[in-house]
Amino acid sequence: MWSTRYVKSLRIVAALLVAGALGWAVSRPSTTTDKGPEAASCSSPALSEALHGAFRVMSVQNFGCAQDFAYLWATIGTNEQDAIGVTEVLQFKVPTQRWVVVSRLKYCHPTTLPTFVYKLGCFSN
Repeated sequence: MWSTRYVKSLRIVAALLVAGALGWAVSRPSTTTDKGPEAASCSSPALSEALHGAFRVMSVQNFGCAQDFAYLWATIGTNEQDAIGVTEVLQFKVPTQRWVVVSRLKYCHPTTLPTFVYKLGCFSN
């Protein structure tokens, strides 16, 4: 039989390993760029331009690009009282040389998006 002390020790070791892995994942750079053949600009201002209309991008928490796709974690609104956090998936359109927001319902599939964009753009908000 396993002693209670041994089981507790295993749980502590497992918890430390999980905490270490999470710490490592969080400490990695938050923006990664793998520019597509047209060398799309992967910057928070370039990606924020795609979100135009009644709301403006108030702040960007995270973003990243791979090939001709990107994800953007941003706070949008007209003022602090109506601000809301959003996650958007974008695609770079070569003819217009601009990023456009695409439907996550249509594009969020592991065979459609680069893995990096799929993981960080499709499982939030």
